[in-house]
Amino acid sequence: MASKPHPPLMKKHSQTDLVSRLKTRKILGVGGEDDDGEVHRSKISQMLGNEIKFAVREPVGLRVWILISAVVFTVMALMALAFPNQLYEIVFDEELSTTSISIRLYGGALLSISLIMWNGLYTAEKIIIQWTLLTEACYFAVQFLVTSITLVEIGSVTNTAILLLLSRVLFLIVSLSYYYHLGRRPKKI
Repeated sequence: MASKPHPPLMKKHSQTDLVSRLKTRKILGVGGEDDDGEVHRSKISQMLGNEIKFAVREPVGLRVWILISAVVFTVMALMALAFPNQLYEIVFDEELSTTSISIRLYGGALLSISLIMWNGLYTAEKIIIQWTLLTEACYFAVQFLVTSITLVEIGSVTNTAILLLLSRVLFLIVSLSYYYHLGRRPKKI
C-alpha cells in the first residue's frame, strides 16, 4: 500500500468570494432590512439594536439649564444653612421670630435637591434627566404655593416677594418645557 500524496489544501478566501459572503449573511439574517427599515451590518448589532436609536436628543440649552439650576440650588442651600435669619429677612422683609431650625431644614432639603441636579448634569440617561427636571418643577410649584400662602397670611407683599414668585413661575415653566421636549419621541428621518 503506497500512500498517495494528498493534493495541497486550498484555502478558500470567503472574504473575497462574494457569493459565499452573501449566502452566509442570508443565513445569519443580516444585511437585509428589518421591520423598522434598518440595515444591520452584523448579527451582534441586530441583537443589541442600533445605538443611534437610544441616543438622547437633548433640547438646546438643557445642560446649561441644569448647570444653572444646580448652582442656584447649591448656593441657596448653603445660604439657608449658614445664614437662615438673613435669608428669611430678604424674602419677607421682617425678622424671623421663631427658631431658625426650619430654615436650616429647608437648606438641607435644597442641598439634597442640588445633589440630584448635579447628578442630572453628568448623566446621559434620558429617564434620569427627566426625573431631575420633574423634581425641579415640583419644587418650584410647591415653593410658589407655600410662599403665596405665607404672604397672604402675613398680609404684606414686598417687591422682593413678588420677584421671588415671578421667578418661581418662570423656572417652573422652563423646567416643564424641557421635561416635555425631552419626553417627546423624535421624528424618524
